[in-house]
Amino acid sequence: MKIRWPLLVRRTHKWLALFVGVQALIWTVTGFYMVAVHIDIIHGDHLVREAPAAPFDLAGLAPPSRLVAAVPGVSEIRLQRFLERPVWRAQTPEGPRLFDARSGEPLARPSEIQIREQARRIYASDGAIVSVKLLTTAPIEMQSRKPPYWAVEFEGWNRPILYLSPDTGELISRRHALWRIFDFAWMLHIMDYDERSDVNNPLLRVATWSAFAMAATGAWLLIWSFPRRRRKKT
Repeated sequence: MKIRWPLLVRRTHKWLALFVGVQALIWTVTGFYMVAVHIDIIHGDHLVREAPAAPFDLAGLAPPSRLVAAVPGVSEIRLQRFLERPVWRAQTPEGPRLFDARSGEPLARPSEIQIREQARRIYASDGAIVSVKLLTTAPIEMQSRKPPYWAVEFEGWNRPILYLSPDTGELISRRHALWRIFDFAWMLHIMDYDERSDVNNPLLRVATWSAFAMAATGAWLLIWSFPRRRRKKT
């Protein structure tokens, strides 16, 4: 049976154009959203107020060497504040820990009440706290972060949530509606519907090669459509 190449190429081009065209539309819409909304808004910088750079009174503070001697394996010690209280933050093999900066004594993990107060200090708006939860399973929007952590949700159309460390009360991340839309758009854009991070996944490679095949078959059809001169018989 003789293969009718023009018909075969035309049908192949048509189905490739349908598949690639749908994905190209998705690429266009998602790409437009990702460039239209400023990245600082996506990151949620507007949700957090900048902490005042107040100086520390070093008089009467416990020396860091005391913590190094008391806690084996400390890799970093940093002086900071927690609820306006000066504390030493020590990075230990078991994770970060807080110590009273004056006495050098270890502090208990922040309570829910303290987490509420800390979140209220960090949050830049006046919205009320809707819920406070200690999560041991990562939600979809925090899959890149290993739990546990506190999730403090504030009222508002964009459902802002601050995620705080259960060990130190420090801000881990923030999420809101525009970030979640961005994350969904990113998933569609890179065609990674599982981890949402692999920019070289098989589906994306298939779409790329399909676009190349569509262009190649389209070029063949374009060339074939030009009238061809026939040689005159002598």
